Amino acid sequence: METTKWYAKRGEQDDLVVSTRVRLARNFEDVPFPCRITPSGREEVERRVCAALLHTGEQGLPALGVYEPGAIHSDARRAMAERHLLSREFAESGRQRTLLLSEDESVCLLLCDCDHVRLQVMAAGLELSAAAAAAKQLDDLIAAERPYAFSNRWGYLTESPTDLGTGLKASVLLHLPALEATGGIEALAKAVGKIGLSFSGTFGEGSGVSGSLYQLSNQITMGIEESAVLENLRSVTLQLIAQEKDARKALSPLSTEDAAYRALGLLQNARILTVREFTDALSRLRLGISMGLIENVSLQTLGVLNAEMHPATLLLRHPEADSTEKRDAVRAKLVREQLQTQ
Repeated sequence: METTKWYAKRGEQDDLVVSTRVRLARNFEDVPFPCRITPSGREEVERRVCAALLHTGEQGLPALGVYEPGAIHSDARRAMAERHLLSREFAESGRQRTLLLSEDESVCLLLCDCDHVRLQVMAAGLELSAAAAAAKQLDDLIAAERPYAFSNRWGYLTESPTDLGTGLKASVLLHLPALEATGGIEALAKAVGKIGLSFSGTFGEGSGVSGSLYQLSNQITMGIEESAVLENLRSVTLQLIAQEKDARKALSPLSTEDAAYRALGLLQNARILTVREFTDALSRLRLGISMGLIENVSLQTLGVLNAEMHPATLLLRHPEADSTEKRDAVRAKLVREQLQTQ
């Protein structure tokens, strides 16, 4: 029986919050940082982490599969970056690292890259508390194997100074088409920057915006408790949700409904669907569903489409789609089939 991916599930406020991500950066106290680690040190880190997480499936956590260095080829890494499992920079770097990944893709650990352990938990909707709790449980299991590098002054010691302190980076991916249309995004980015948060494109800092999706994350990791980081992020997220809903009240219901149904018609009938056409149509359709204008398409379906219709993911699952034109045709076919089941 196939495991349901995290992005095919429902979550709090998931009409506006597409996903939540909590990431921890950790290093062991008795092993050099990855920039100076030896092959034997790398093997020791991998042994410790794998031993600590061997029985996660028996502890109420997702069971983890281990992918050894070289087991994940470049196309798979790019597909993982599209699904926010790896950074785009790492996916394109060609570096080979051990990866631990749950079948539902909610838990991912990258070993001995920037830090000994980069632990990430993802969830649909605004689920900061649940994602943080799962991350802490995994973190505690690893720490029980051998202590982390920690300073009373600097907190958890990490290779990047920006991660010192809690080592915690949390983010939410928000759908904000009305604020985007009314020109309120730039003001929001400036406002949240003043309170220690970052407001960026779909794939994080320095990335462009796709389908009106924006990432809100914490910048400060020093001098603040993890609980305060999460509460601040949640509070600001709820404020942005309220502002987006207010902005939607100014939209023409008829024009919004028309745009949503046109998007649905395109997705249900197109024979060729480019990435840009797909993401724009999906955004208009999500807005229509969120406003109660379209009732026969679920947000879970949009979650699956949003995760699985990008170029590298399509190529990985459909090797015959080895050109842009072929991928556009395969994308259109898969989207038609998915929406016909609604």
